Amino acid sequence: MEETSTISTKFDADTIRQVFPVLKREVNNKTLVYLDNAATAQKPQSVIDALSDYYSNYNANIHRGIHSLAEEATAAYEATRVTVQKFIGAASSDEIIFTRGTTEGINLVAYTWGRQNINAGDEIIISEMEHHSNIVPWQILCEEKKAILKVIPITDSGELLMDEYQKMLSSRTKLVSIVHVSNSLGTVNPVKEIIDAAHKIGAVVLVDGAQSTVHLDIDVQDMDCDFFAFSGHKVYGPTGIGALYGKREFLESMPVFMGGGEMIKEVTFEKTTFNSLPYKYEAGTPNIADTIALKVALDFVSANGRGFSRQYETDLLNYATEQLETIPGLRVIGKAKDKISLVSFVIDKVHPQDIGVLLDNQGIAVRTGHHCTQPLMKRFGIPGTIRASFAMYNTKEEIDKLVAGLQKAVKMLA
Repeated sequence: MEETSTISTKFDADTIRQVFPVLKREVNNKTLVYLDNAATAQKPQSVIDALSDYYSNYNANIHRGIHSLAEEATAAYEATRVTVQKFIGAASSDEIIFTRGTTEGINLVAYTWGRQNINAGDEIIISEMEHHSNIVPWQILCEEKKAILKVIPITDSGELLMDEYQKMLSSRTKLVSIVHVSNSLGTVNPVKEIIDAAHKIGAVVLVDGAQSTVHLDIDVQDMDCDFFAFSGHKVYGPTGIGALYGKREFLESMPVFMGGGEMIKEVTFEKTTFNSLPYKYEAGTPNIADTIALKVALDFVSANGRGFSRQYETDLLNYATEQLETIPGLRVIGKAKDKISLVSFVIDKVHPQDIGVLLDNQGIAVRTGHHCTQPLMKRFGIPGTIRASFAMYNTKEEIDKLVAGLQKAVKMLA
């Protein structure tokens, strides 16, 4: 197969691959080709070791105990909070709330800030490319409060119609909740422009960073978003852990999310006073092991240079797009000028699920379906797509295997 684009020589994916044990396994007697990174990234050995180390050597509950194990666990847990703060450019670690992931972060804002500030007739703006997690919480809130949900349309190439967005903004707009990077299209949205326009009319902005945090340099202060949520498992970390950033003034004024231990200062049967930030929003025993391992994952990403890795992943995306478009009947869905390393496509007269099964038989893991973006699929008039999403450990050779696998699958289904 002729190479039509140059893969960056500044990033050594072959060396990176060696620290991801799952990439050495076989699936259906074929070496695994893992191209479902937008769903979840694989974990380096250092992250796996961090989980084992906690449970093997200093497993204890945090914040309350004065014995050595509790103090070690607390220190490791809080070190992650500082790492997250620096990783996304927050002003203070107090502005970092640990959650189970992006979905919980968005829901936390909806159920606290939203219930406190959204009233009848108010408007919330989202976009046509949102994940269900950034649609459903606002639908629930709008139904409860008799507010109005407005949707920014997109172009056929998968980019926001910014002129339409500007027209939607008014004194009734209270919140804009926008995905930074589309999980189905790979589109990178102009969040700074979106935030600036919203702030000019007094609206609050939440950014869904589930797909962007692993690929882009995030600086929430420069971005000037009011809230930013992401998931650890997309950033080579464990599942079940994520973080919500919120500007201090919002977090301090919002009501609590859940009641229980840790989020309190004092409890009597007559009255409870709540803890200070960030513990006000972290009720109960937290996900200690996965939180500790998240620090290791973020340190791994930082050590391998997000700038170099993004250039490498962009080169992979360009190569994959060029090669995929040589397959007769294949159509790429989402051709934004600014994309992360993800390509969604359909093939004429072939159901995506059938392609997914045949690729799996060849050891190639992709995602098929609507990717929790059913309204977006309706916009394009399709039931779903085949999605290949690339990480720093993927290679041009794996893309060649994907293309060959698709060609074989298409012939079988013809």
